[in-house]
Amino acid sequence: MRKLGIAVAIALALVSVSVAFAQPSAGSQGTMASEAPSPNEPGIEDAGQTAPTLGKRLIRLLVAVCVVVLLLSALVLFFENRFVFYPTHKPAVDWDLPGTGIEECTFRSRDGTRLHGWWHPGAGGQAEDETPVLLWCHGNAGNITQRADDALEFARHGLAFLLFDYRGYGKSEGKPSEHGLNLDAEAAYEYLTEQRGVRPRRIICFGRSLGAAVALHAGLRGKPAGVIMESAFDSVPSIAMRKIPFPPLGLFMRNQFDCLGMVGYLRVPLLMVHGSNDRLVPIRHGRRVYEAAPGLKEFYTIEGAGHNDTSAVGGQPYYEEIARFCFQCVRSGGG
Repeated sequence: MRKLGIAVAIALALVSVSVAFAQPSAGSQGTMASEAPSPNEPGIEDAGQTAPTLGKRLIRLLVAVCVVVLLLSALVLFFENRFVFYPTHKPAVDWDLPGTGIEECTFRSRDGTRLHGWWHPGAGGQAEDETPVLLWCHGNAGNITQRADDALEFARHGLAFLLFDYRGYGKSEGKPSEHGLNLDAEAAYEYLTEQRGVRPRRIICFGRSLGAAVALHAGLRGKPAGVIMESAFDSVPSIAMRKIPFPPLGLFMRNQFDCLGMVGYLRVPLLMVHGSNDRLVPIRHGRRVYEAAPGLKEFYTIEGAGHNDTSAVGGQPYYEEIARFCFQCVRSGGG
């Protein structure tokens, strides 16, 4: 479908150019010449030398704009996924981390795609039904191994987690897309509830950056205790517009990840986390999503943090805030 869309857009652009700028045929020129007044007749110019009318100029300008839009749409269709998804297969640390309590696991998405992840039951010290479980949706780059330090820190704060790789990332099969990532998050939720026996009231859907939109989708499709969205944007086209300020751009993008449009349907507690110095996704994006969310909600600002260093800048207070919200949701009965 992507190649077909590109071909159609380019074909339409070429047809538009040929129609707009084609010269009159020889037959039509002959007819015009035979009907033209004598060049010797006073006050009358040769019709072939008449300048283009304003109407023709406007038509050509309109066609030129259409050509630019069509070619841009073709470029978006071709390159979009390369700008949205940055998966890697090589691990940053070993896949197997003995002595950490992390267990490798696999499960399948609804379309049969095999997914890989890390499961950790928590550090103990809490009754099983009181231990929050993070359904962790990471950002658009790398794979789960880049999140190993944060994962172990969450475990030390008493949280269990399922940290998984989307299709096309790490050891997971397939190629990423918005629809595919949403299917993967649904599969991760089902893995927790059906294969691990985790009650929905213990699950907190947690996502960073692009993963915030995926976690929000999982939170809407399931019945978790709460949702955490960190460094969230209102939509992918909105972010793209910051790089390419061309209003029709969003119309051609297949990946929307529309947090602003989805969050109004959320019916469980929400925690928004954002760095005050985030230049990739300015904090105003997170606040816009927060303001659109109904019900119980909190906004936690990490002063001085950018987009990718929230935990490093936030330090222990960051992990404590995440853990506090999770335990609060579970103990209050969740969603």
